[in-house]
Amino acid sequence: MTAKRFFITLLIIVGIGIAVFYQRFQQQPVDVLVSEVSIGPVEATVSNTRAGTIKACRRSKLSMPLGGVVDRLLVDEGDRVEQGQLLLELWNRDRQAELAQAQEHFQAVQHDAESACVLAGLKSREAKRIAKLAERSLASEEDVDNTQSAAESQQRLCDAAENQQGVAEARLELQQALLERTQLRAPFAGIVAEINGEVGEYVTPSPPGVATPPAVDLIDYSCLYVTAPIDEVDASELRNGMPARITLDAFRDMEFSGEVIRIAPYVVDLAKQARTVDVDVQLLDFPEQVELLVGYSADITVILNSKPQTLRLPTEVILADNKVWLFSTEDSTLTQQTIETGIGDWTFTEVTNGLAQGDKVVRNPDQPGIAEGVPAVIDDD
Repeated sequence: MTAKRFFITLLIIVGIGIAVFYQRFQQQPVDVLVSEVSIGPVEATVSNTRAGTIKACRRSKLSMPLGGVVDRLLVDEGDRVEQGQLLLELWNRDRQAELAQAQEHFQAVQHDAESACVLAGLKSREAKRIAKLAERSLASEEDVDNTQSAAESQQRLCDAAENQQGVAEARLELQQALLERTQLRAPFAGIVAEINGEVGEYVTPSPPGVATPPAVDLIDYSCLYVTAPIDEVDASELRNGMPARITLDAFRDMEFSGEVIRIAPYVVDLAKQARTVDVDVQLLDFPEQVELLVGYSADITVILNSKPQTLRLPTEVILADNKVWLFSTEDSTLTQQTIETGIGDWTFTEVTNGLAQGDKVVRNPDQPGIAEGVPAVIDDD
C-alpha cells in the first residue's frame, strides 16, 4: 500500500513537471511592440481644455461720434491703412464754412494785434527819447507825461489785441475739432475688416449701453495672441513669461512659438463643463507668408519645465502605480518592473530609477496574453 501511494505521488509530480515544461517551452509567444529607453528632451506641460481663438492685440470697432450722412467712403474691406488715414467722412460743408470763417477771423485779429503791438513799440521808444531830452532840459515834464501815458495806453491795446488773438485761435481750434468729428481716421495702422454703411446713408452714434454695428472694424495684425481655457487644476502652475507652443487647425503641419502674457484673475464656470481659467499667449514669431486670421481656432501648450537631455520613455507605456512591462533580451520573456519618474507630459516621461538606457519596454501593455514570465516576440510592425 505504501509503495502504491509512493508510485501515485511520483506520477503526480512528473505530470506537474511535464505540464510546467509544456507551458514554459511550448506556449505560443506573445507579439509585443516595444520602445527603447533613451536619452532626450522631456517637458512638463499643460494644454487647453477647449479650442482657443486667435485675437489681435489691437482691434477697434470704430463708430462716428455724431450722426450724419456719409459723404465719402475712402476704404474697402481688406484695405491696409496707415495711422491717421481718413477712412470715412460725413457731409460737413457747413463745418468747413465755419472753419474757413474762423480762419479768416483769426488772421484779421492776428494782423490787428501785430499792428497794435508795433505801434506800442513805437510809442515806447518815443517816450524814452522824450525822457532823455527832458534830462537835458530840452523837453518839458508835460511832454514826458504825455508820451509816457501814450506808450502805456498803446501797450494795453497791444495786450488786449493779443488776448483777442488767443480767443480767435481757440475758436479756430474749436471749429477744427467740430470738423474732425465728421471724419473717421485710423487710430493705428491695420486692415479694414468690416464696413457698415455706404455713401448717402445716414449713420448714428451708438447710444450708451446699446450695441450697434461699427462704421469700420479695424484690426492690427502686427501683434496676435491666443486666448484659450486651461483647467483650474493646471492654471495654478502658470506664470506670465512662460514659453508656449501654438498649433492651428488651419496649419496642421506647423508649430508657432509663444509666450504667456496674461492669466485671467477669475475662474470661468460654464454649465456642464469643467471650470477653467482663460490664458493669453502671444505669438512671437511666424513667417510672413503665413497669413494668420483673427478668429482662427488654436491650441496652446505651455511649457512648465524642461530638461534637454535626460533618461526618458514614452508616457503611453507606463501603467498604474508606475509599472511597465520589461522585455528581456536574454530569454525573450516579460517582467513587470516598478519605476520612479520625474517630469513629463503625454509624449515622454523622465525616468529617475528602475530602468537603464537601452532597456526595452512594452508599448502595447493591453495585448492579450501578457503576463509575468511569458515568452514574447517583438512585432516589428
